[in-house]
Amino acid sequence: MSKKLVIYLMAEPETPDLARAAVDGGADIIELGFPFSDPLADGPVIRRAGERALARGMRTAQCLDVLARTRELVGDDIPLIPMTYASLFEAYGWDRLTEAMHANGGTSMIVVDVPAGERADLRRVQLIAPTSTDERIALAGEQTDGWLYLVTVTGTTGARDDVSPELAGLVERARRLVNRPLYAGFGISTPDHARAAGSLADGIAVGSRAVLVAENGPAALRDYVASLRAALD
Repeated sequence: MSKKLVIYLMAEPETPDLARAAVDGGADIIELGFPFSDPLADGPVIRRAGERALARGMRTAQCLDVLARTRELVGDDIPLIPMTYASLFEAYGWDRLTEAMHANGGTSMIVVDVPAGERADLRRVQLIAPTSTDERIALAGEQTDGWLYLVTVTGTTGARDDVSPELAGLVERARRLVNRPLYAGFGISTPDHARAAGSLADGIAVGSRAVLVAENGPAALRDYVASLRAALD
C-alpha cells in the first residue's frame, strides 16, 4: 500500500492552481490553511504566509471561496482538509463554519487548538505529539476522522535538518494504542526526510517547505511534490 502524501497550502487567491499542481505532482491530500492572527502552532514560514493572506483580505468567507474553487480544480477524489484555530469557529459560529466547510468541498478539518475530548461532536483529524499520554493517544485515535496526525516534534511547524528522533517512539506507541493510519508532520521538508518518516508512518504531511516552494508558482510546487512522491514510493 503506497504511503500517503499530504501537502499544506495557505488559502490565497492562487491556491486552487497550486493545489492542482500539488496533486499533479503526487499529493494525495491537501490541507488548506485558513489564516489566523495568532497561530500558536505555526513557525515563521506559515505565520508569515498567514499574515500575508490576512493583509490581502483573506477572511473566512474568502477562504471558503478558495476551498470551493480548489474542489473544482482537484476533482472529487482528493480529500481537502481546512486547517485552522478555534477562534475562527468562535467568530463565525461552530455549526455554521462546519457546515460551510463541508458545503464548499471540505472533506474533514483540523482545528489545531481543540484537543481530543473537547467538542467530540466535531468530526476532525486529531493531532498527537511526543508529549501526549497513552490515554490521550487512545482517545485521539478513537475520535479522529480517518487518520491520526503525528506531530513529530515538541514545538512549532517549520523545516528542520533531520526527522525528529522522537518519531519512532511516537509511532510505536500509537500503533499499540490506535487502529488508524498514522501520518507524520512538522519538520519534514526534503525527499530524505520523506523517505525516513515514510519508513515509520503510513504517510507524511509537508507544510512549511511546500508553502515556500509555492511562492515560485505551480510548476515549482509540482516538481517539489514529485520529488517527495518519488522518495515515498
